[in-house]
Amino acid sequence: MNLILTVLEIVAPVGLLGLIGFLWVRAGFDYRMEFITRLCMTLSVPALVFTALMKTEIDPSALTTLSLAAALAYGGLTIIFWITTRLLRLDLRTYLGPLIFGNTGNVGLPLALFAFGAEGLGYAIVVFAVMILWSFTFGLWIVAGGGSPARLLKEPIMGATLLGALFLWQGWQTPRWLTNSLDLIGQIAIPLMLITLGVAVARLNARHLGRAFALSLLRAAFCLAAALGAGLALNLPPVALAVLILQVTTPVAVTSYMMAEKYGADSDAVAGLVIASTLLSVITLPLTLAFLI
Repeated sequence: MNLILTVLEIVAPVGLLGLIGFLWVRAGFDYRMEFITRLCMTLSVPALVFTALMKTEIDPSALTTLSLAAALAYGGLTIIFWITTRLLRLDLRTYLGPLIFGNTGNVGLPLALFAFGAEGLGYAIVVFAVMILWSFTFGLWIVAGGGSPARLLKEPIMGATLLGALFLWQGWQTPRWLTNSLDLIGQIAIPLMLITLGVAVARLNARHLGRAFALSLLRAAFCLAAALGAGLALNLPPVALAVLILQVTTPVAVTSYMMAEKYGADSDAVAGLVIASTLLSVITLPLTLAFLI
């Protein structure tokens, strides 16, 4: 019973905030997705990433090992899903990115924070940064049919990650007044991302959900295997391993749908994956947390 209550305490805030966004749109209220997304991605999330890295007390060598484990996990998933899409004769531009990249920001960061506290959030941000790096280079190249890695350097999230890593490495701290201000800005990121996730799901229009559910089940199994294998291979400590598994097994990222819409891939098929994997995560994420706690 205690385990069930613990998992419920972790999952409930994520579900309730997502539900608020979903019901908000269904009730007919306006929600300016472009403004909120820009606010999060250019201001609040970079502030959250920077302050979390700067203030973390995790051994830098452990963060390096986790970065390598995350890179190994995502590299393995890239190979696995490249082969899978070829064998199933699926469109590479449409399916490869969504199968690889999970919702490590909207779902993974708050879950890691609620489940493992500040230490878990620090680890989760490292995995998030690795995913962002691979998504904005290889992922963008796949869905757009080309792209420059230089695009990554223009993303505020990566600038905040590199700067936070430098402060962590050197043991530097910003002045208290600036740290408090950045903390306050960063605190709006997680609730806004969760509400936005609910809004995005409410607005998606998906067809062929049967295939999407089958692929989501296959994806869940491969993601768990890749994260567990990478973590054990590099002998990650328990909390770092748990966070890696949690992050890699998050449902398909909503940004995959946005990228498919922007670059002319089959956005309806990606929407189906987002919906199916998100619904499936209602079952898989609590089970995963119950196993990891």
